[in-house]
Amino acid sequence: MARKRQSRRVLTVVAAVIIGGALAAAFWPKPMLVDIGQVARGPMVVTVDEEARTQVRDPYVVSTPIAGRLLRVSLEPGDYVEEGKTIVAQMLPTNPAALDIRTREQANAAIAAAEAALRVAEADVNKALADRDLAEEDVKRARALFKQDTISRAALDRAEGTWKTVQATVDTARAAISMRVADLNNAKARLISFDDQSLYGVAQAAEVNPISLPSPITGRVLQVIQKSETTLGAGTPILEVGDTASDLEVVVELLSTDAVRVTVGDRVAITNWGGEGDLAGVVDRIDPWGFTKHSALGVEEQRVNAVIQFTGDPESWGTLGHGFRVETRIIVWEVEDTLIAPSSALFRQDGKWKVFVAGADGSAQLRDVRIGRNNGIEAQVLDGVDVGEAVVLYPSAGLSDGTKIAQRSMN
Repeated sequence: MARKRQSRRVLTVVAAVIIGGALAAAFWPKPMLVDIGQVARGPMVVTVDEEARTQVRDPYVVSTPIAGRLLRVSLEPGDYVEEGKTIVAQMLPTNPAALDIRTREQANAAIAAAEAALRVAEADVNKALADRDLAEEDVKRARALFKQDTISRAALDRAEGTWKTVQATVDTARAAISMRVADLNNAKARLISFDDQSLYGVAQAAEVNPISLPSPITGRVLQVIQKSETTLGAGTPILEVGDTASDLEVVVELLSTDAVRVTVGDRVAITNWGGEGDLAGVVDRIDPWGFTKHSALGVEEQRVNAVIQFTGDPESWGTLGHGFRVETRIIVWEVEDTLIAPSSALFRQDGKWKVFVAGADGSAQLRDVRIGRNNGIEAQVLDGVDVGEAVVLYPSAGLSDGTKIAQRSMN
């Protein structure tokens, strides 16, 4: 019995030790798993990133110079054109429209009135010629009598003045005939219609020599606005041409709060344009006025246009065209060597920037840091940490000064 009791006590003690060890292991404080980053020295840049589009700086829209019939445009977008040599479009004069009965009768009445006015002008010429002949004979008689001292010099001057006045009346009457002839031709022109048989010869002659519209610049066709044959009014756009090889630029719509940080001459990296590598550019102009635009989420934003010029080899971006989408990274600040910490390690507490530094004893040490520039990925550290120190990334609200930490496994 004594041996059984002794064995029972031993088993009870062993069981108690095992249970106690298990409970101690279960409730023993474990280090918090965190992500660790390093403080290092190196170059740093601050950029303004936005989507943008390419455009030809000086596009030319070829329009109809007169109202007429546009012949079918044979050019396609992308075709090469040469200034003054390539004919981009051809036009024919517009045929007259059909006349309604009232318009035709009004035109006939105008012709009759013009003919009557012409006859009146011809009668005025005949009367003026008769008066001129009479005045000419009077002058001849007056000169003969003056030589015989029969009349005075004043009488001779009056006769010669009358003759000059009548001569001027003849010239006026003849000019009136020319005016009446022009009025008659104008009245007859109002009767011209597309169904007039006399027009066919004129129309055929016009089709032999249509009006040609040459390209205003050397470049490529950007878009054909009107391709089919049709009748257009004066000033109607036909196609647009531009030089995509040497006259291409980038337009980016910046938030007004970002635009104030950008200055003319800032370097630009043009990325995600579809080709290999990044393209180089420089800010050429920032518009002095902004405009309101709604984002995809419906937020009202103030935007400002900025123009970027390419600075690299034109062959590197020769495949870009007008209206292509690109992404731009405008470098507004850069330094070759500075102390850098991950931005994800920073947080604000009591109005100050702070980080948790991983100590040598495996605990998190809370420190104040002084921050300079921050690009959202890296931050310039002016004071508070040293090169090579490890900092906690994305610190949680449960992490406090002195808490044991361990680096989270990457697997």
